[in-house]
Amino acid sequence: MHINYLAEQTSRLRELNATAVRTNIELVSHARAADLTRPTPCAGWAFADLLVHMTRQHHGFAAAARGSTDPEDWRPRALGTDPVNTYRESAEHLLNSFAAGDLFERTFELPEFASPEPFPAWLAVSFHFLDYVVHAWDVAKTLDLGLEFDPGLLTVALDIARIVPTGEQRAAAGSSFGPEISYSGESALEAIMAHLGRSPEWAGTTAA
Repeated sequence: MHINYLAEQTSRLRELNATAVRTNIELVSHARAADLTRPTPCAGWAFADLLVHMTRQHHGFAAAARGSTDPEDWRPRALGTDPVNTYRESAEHLLNSFAAGDLFERTFELPEFASPEPFPAWLAVSFHFLDYVVHAWDVAKTLDLGLEFDPGLLTVALDIARIVPTGEQRAAAGSSFGPEISYSGESALEAIMAHLGRSPEWAGTTAA
């Protein structure tokens, strides 16, 4: 997929992103208090850390969709006494912000991505979509849940994943994705994970 192709797929990108986000809402809904300490495929993060990260991203992207350039919109937020509901509310807030009729006429300031210029909305939405396919896998692995996406959705996600640069920058501290892992299987979902540095064979153990 050439990156310009994505610019022509705005309505589909919005729909695919919403599917990925709603899948995460459903998966997270299975979590219980004891799960917050479970390790995740995100190195060094327990499940609570992953929820904080995803909640932060939803609020940050939602603010960027409204035109905000305030870095405070991206601050980590406490999960409170009901982490599942805190996460659900952040995800629904994101979906409401992305539902704006003129969304794809806007630009996004994304402090998480090193860029001197704002991103066109279609590219920002593609970033968020890919992240939430990956995070759905993270959550499913963490909670020992099954995960299935429509093959068409995974085809688009894999094409976007292959646009993500590989090389030494993947090993740098703070990189969004780790170094690419060799993968020769037939699963599109696992191919996405391997390309982005997640081991398809990851199996965590419950933290103490």
